[in-house]
Amino acid sequence: MSLAFYAPLKSPDHPIPSGDRRMAQALVEALGRTGQRVEIACRLRSYDRDGNVRRQERLQALGERCAEKLLRRYRRGRERPQAWLTYHGYHKAPDWLGPKVSTALSIPYVMIEASFAPKQAAGPWALGHRATERAIRHADLVLGLTAVDLECLASLVETTAQLRHLPPFLDPAPYATARAARDRHRGEIAARWAIDPGCPWLLAVAMMRADVKRESYLLLGQALERTRGPWQILVVGDGPARAAIEAAFASLGPRAVFVGALAEAELPALYAGCDLYVWPAVREAYGLAMLEAQAAGLPVVAGREGGVAEVVQHGVTGLLTPPRDMQAFARAVEALLADPHRRLAMAEAAWRFVAGQRSLEQAAAALDGALHDAMAIRAARS
Repeated sequence: MSLAFYAPLKSPDHPIPSGDRRMAQALVEALGRTGQRVEIACRLRSYDRDGNVRRQERLQALGERCAEKLLRRYRRGRERPQAWLTYHGYHKAPDWLGPKVSTALSIPYVMIEASFAPKQAAGPWALGHRATERAIRHADLVLGLTAVDLECLASLVETTAQLRHLPPFLDPAPYATARAARDRHRGEIAARWAIDPGCPWLLAVAMMRADVKRESYLLLGQALERTRGPWQILVVGDGPARAAIEAAFASLGPRAVFVGALAEAELPALYAGCDLYVWPAVREAYGLAMLEAQAAGLPVVAGREGGVAEVVQHGVTGLLTPPRDMQAFARAVEALLADPHRRLAMAEAAWRFVAGQRSLEQAAAALDGALHDAMAIRAARS
């Protein structure tokens, strides 16, 4: 089967790293493991950060022209897809292509991690909100990555059979390899960044954007000011908000080590070498970095927001605290730092959880079944 894959927020081969790009890449890999041939149908980024209506209208026009161009190509018999999959369409990054192309070709239209926010109906992204609602209603199958998303999507599908849960996932192999060499990685980390191997290491990995990422970093700095005991934190990331974030951590002195952005291939070893992943998770969709950390055997302390509970099992693979409660967050970090036996038990549970319930192979099997069901649903709706 040939599949057209489109990610309106960020293409899988976009040059700027992010959790969204990593999940798009994971989806393409998982689909490939089902035996399907996956083509990135278009790299148009329909994302409008600022709520600029004129920009949204220009992106709509571009999207519609891209759809027509694709249809001309497909009608000439060139790599005609048998299904269209759109990843992460929402009001700021609507899908202007998929519904048009899938309708014209009479092929299934599948949405993965579609998000629907009714409060945006009359806001600056109203155009994208309407487009996203139409796309979801048009879809033959909608796969939600979190229970939060599924709840918002339920009223837009004709039957419950069109709505499925596909939990966040990853390929655990590189993290398992890193975990097996933890001692070596720890020595390399200590030498590279001149940190004390005799105290526990905290870790945070996130882009330093001037949005909710900055909010999480600022809250993390406040929580760590309240966190007693010997520890150091490695902060991995870069971006336009870096100066403000470093200023928020200034009171921590040498306990906070900023290492900048790292290549994705370097992250498994870093996760494996540290002792505790910490992230307040302000308005986090689910937090793929927290799943990566656990895959390497790193327990997590995080704020219980959005779909974070989909990737961190409270009391088993880490601790979840009330949203934006920095005192509770600090206490949770202190509790695990003071109890290495519990931390090690959580580390063991963490990698087993990812390998057993959030692996690429499990996602591939779920996607294979979803594609077959989408074909049947499309046939019944035709």
